[in-house]
Amino acid sequence: MIVDDFHATTSDGWRLHVKRTRRASGVDRSRRPLLIVPGYGMNGFIFGFHPRGTSLEGYLAGEGIEVWTANLRGQGRSERTRKDAPGPTMERYAHEDVKAVLDLVQAHSEAAAERIDVLGASLGGSITFAHLSRPAARARIATVIAVGSPLRWEHVPLFLRVPFASRRIAGLVRVSGARRLAQTVLPLVKHAPFALSVYMNASHVDLDAASELVRTVEDPHPAVNRDLAGWMKARDLVVSDVNVTEAMREVRAPLLLVVANEDGIVPEVVATSAARVWGGRDVTTLRIGTPDDWYAHADLFVGHASPEVVFAPIERWLRERG
Repeated sequence: MIVDDFHATTSDGWRLHVKRTRRASGVDRSRRPLLIVPGYGMNGFIFGFHPRGTSLEGYLAGEGIEVWTANLRGQGRSERTRKDAPGPTMERYAHEDVKAVLDLVQAHSEAAAERIDVLGASLGGSITFAHLSRPAARARIATVIAVGSPLRWEHVPLFLRVPFASRRIAGLVRVSGARRLAQTVLPLVKHAPFALSVYMNASHVDLDAASELVRTVEDPHPAVNRDLAGWMKARDLVVSDVNVTEAMREVRAPLLLVVANEDGIVPEVVATSAARVWGGRDVTTLRIGTPDDWYAHADLFVGHASPEVVFAPIERWLRERG
């Protein structure tokens, strides 16, 4: 694989790191480029890493897709270009960062297609929904893939109710050292797998690779926490005074929802909420896991069988839509 680094500049003072992955034999120019948008408290590292096999980026690039992975403000190697550049919020993620990255992809893509497929991971899917809430943004997005992504919080898990019970308090709490904490905790999960069962099925993940897995962890940002708390209380996501849930009734792009059957962070009723309001008729739900072999939130990207049960169906769905 060939990996290149690019940078997208926002209008409010951020230089966003964007990675492009393509196969050495060349991009299949008949296929559209795909942009991956990371989620909450993470960067784009995990999409290019798999403890045992092929990563999501590697799998899709191996099929000829030109894969672009964004790091939004505050993620990975993205950095301010001026001291007064504002920090992350849902609005800035959706309307500043995603726009800047899509501009970059259109300017530098080797694919012949003019439109772009977008895959949002967890909150990255929600950020993509918010971006699409503006009519002008819809023309250049061909398809949307949301992996464990909330739109309407029809049910808020107890695991999230306490930290996000108050918008004010959620916005005051500043967390630092999340990556160090994760590096300490993950190896211990082997001895108490139930401890993180809301987040992952430990039997699916090579926890000996914890030092690599945690490279995707970022400190949560207080302003984003405040946005999340308000969203969970209101149920519907509202960005720039627009009800994003209602705005999705006007979106016609094909939609693929990828859902883990035992996701304790984004339950199925929440992860499929977009299907119930989507304006287009081409809506597919891919459910991952069985009662005997269940999947949670993180397994979808780093599980032993992720290339076969998650990445391959995503690639086929994209191929079927040209």
